Amino acid sequence: MKILHTADWHLGKRLEQFSRLDEQKEVLNEICEIAEREAVDAVIIAGDLFDNFNPSSEAMELLYSTLHRLSNFGSRAVVAIAGNHDSPERIDAPDALARVSGILFVGSPNAQIQPFETRSGLKVTKTDKGFVEFQLPHHATPLRLILTPYANEIRLKTYLGIEKSEESLRELLEKHWQHLADTYCDDQGVNLLVTHLYVMRREDENPPEEPDDERPILHIGGAQAIFTENFPAQMQYVALGHLHRYHSVSKVPCPIVYSSSPLAYSFAEANQTKYAIIIEAEAGRPAEYREVALTKGKKLLRARFEQIEEALEWLCGCQEALVQLTIVTDHFLESADKKRLTEAHLGLMPIIPEIRTKTTGNDTSGKVVELEGSSMEELFIDFFKNSKEGKGQAPNESLLGVFKEILSLDDDEKL
Repeated sequence: MKILHTADWHLGKRLEQFSRLDEQKEVLNEICEIAEREAVDAVIIAGDLFDNFNPSSEAMELLYSTLHRLSNFGSRAVVAIAGNHDSPERIDAPDALARVSGILFVGSPNAQIQPFETRSGLKVTKTDKGFVEFQLPHHATPLRLILTPYANEIRLKTYLGIEKSEESLRELLEKHWQHLADTYCDDQGVNLLVTHLYVMRREDENPPEEPDDERPILHIGGAQAIFTENFPAQMQYVALGHLHRYHSVSKVPCPIVYSSSPLAYSFAEANQTKYAIIIEAEAGRPAEYREVALTKGKKLLRARFEQIEEALEWLCGCQEALVQLTIVTDHFLESADKKRLTEAHLGLMPIIPEIRTKTTGNDTSGKVVELEGSSMEELFIDFFKNSKEGKGQAPNESLLGVFKEILSLDDDEKL
């Protein structure tokens, strides 16, 4: 049995003033071509289908047309779960119509799918809250999926019916997953778990960084980090979404993998190779998987220069990329120089000026101060240090956590 794992499409996402929709069309076409070339039996999209709760009509059309092609007229199972950027209600909304094509949308962790069968012979044979079993055409072995879309910690506990429990979220999820695995996932089928959460090994001192310019889910009010040991031993592969870089978290109790986003969505992802994952699994044996590199979409490049002429020469050599440019200068960037740089590259982000401040005494090295381009978190820390409350000290973790929580809210939620 072959299964394609992808995640974090973020359809409709922009990079500053630049739409990425045409690039998304190209890379999703590439993913469809991989699914067809590899003759996969199922496709899993592990969350963040859209970039926000109210996607454009173009983004929705691209999603539905891509999933319809991936389904191959109902002969291939396609399962898409909600991520932290998705509205669970919007993800659930087209499910009844999508099932005709073998496409399954799962918006909430307690969703229970009604059994159905397509004209091409794809069947849903067993369901439970957070669980579905498929009978695939041309396969006697069933495919079992434990499905946990993103929800914050409070909502996850509510969905699980245990909101008053004092146990940690990871303990509650472990019990929930283990119950489903013990009930449905023996060695006579292929058993996978799909979720959009922050996962790490307990022993890791430096957990993987969440995506730059991403709504963090490891913070106050978000979802607690899940440890690899919380997954049931019956699982043969855990398909993860949320981190935008490819990351194999662990191979115990099975391969636990972030597939990566299909495009680089921030300059922190510059020079990353993006992948779709091909899983090959059979009942009763460990699953194998391999990465298939994605080649479509513009590269993201960034550079820092002190001379305008050097910057112009560099810009001429990377016309097909989207670029971020930092200019170090003794004064504010003159409008004539800014115009020359802007006209030299159509894919140039707003230029970041770094101003050298003059120092006193014998020290002539100067100090570089970056006036633009700092993250909101960095600006808040600097502001707090210089406030009367901070008195030169950085904010504590609790206050910083509250600030991150505010940053993660939609504009409507902030109001």
